[in-house]
Amino acid sequence: MNQALKKILIKTKKQVFSEIIGNNSTKLKGEGYDFCELKEYEYGEDVKNIDWVISAKMQKPYVKVFYAQKELNVNIVCLLNGSTYFGTDIFKQDIITHIASSLGFICIKQGNPFSSFIANENLEVCTKKSKQIFNVNLMADLLYNYNVIGKNIDYEKITKELFKAIHQKSLIFLIGDFFDIEKLDLKLLCQKHEIIALIIRDKFEENPLELGNVSFIDPNNNKMFESILNKSAVSEYEKKVLENDHKLYNHLQNCSIRFTKIYTNEDPIKKLIGVLK
Repeated sequence: MNQALKKILIKTKKQVFSEIIGNNSTKLKGEGYDFCELKEYEYGEDVKNIDWVISAKMQKPYVKVFYAQKELNVNIVCLLNGSTYFGTDIFKQDIITHIASSLGFICIKQGNPFSSFIANENLEVCTKKSKQIFNVNLMADLLYNYNVIGKNIDYEKITKELFKAIHQKSLIFLIGDFFDIEKLDLKLLCQKHEIIALIIRDKFEENPLELGNVSFIDPNNNKMFESILNKSAVSEYEKKVLENDHKLYNHLQNCSIRFTKIYTNEDPIKKLIGVLK
């Protein structure tokens, strides 16, 4: 195993098992002990959950709804395309590996099984459902060494494939940089599952410097091109990024999807704890 990857895994494991991370913070509803809400009784629901006091006051039957306390089925979906092969200090692909490993260790700590996927033009199974540390190490190795050059994200296709591939109600983590999200539509997927989106960015991508004449290699197609990073070009680029993110945030909020943005110069475990509370 690569020495840099070993350092990531050692640091991640130490952080997860030493940090105070509470029990599952899922919005999935089912049989459990943590009260969620009261709702009107619907035909077929378990009568043992009827709140007779409230029902008598309201003159109609109401049932108590609880948060699920059974095992969470966790699916870690890493969106690995060419643009993740970028970072001023640390590559986004490395941060995605760090975050996915953290989630794997959190699952093990809480006794939840997890599966992992790599998504771009297609959806690939990275590791199968497991509660073993071995699978965290295997997932990290596959993510860290995955060749992202020339890969693009087909959001429409992978969303449909995820819907077909994940049968049980699950908690899905989508981890990627979420650029070019014109065809991103999570409305159907979030009706069946709980989704948390983790947006990975480098500060330079959102606030590039005025570097003048520069040569670029587009990692999505591996082609070189010349450009001028002057004030006008930077301003136009920043405008497009803001438009992309405005559309992304609106879509996630409309789907009631929790999300956070993690930069390559930040400690991802702290951001994870924040979004999982």
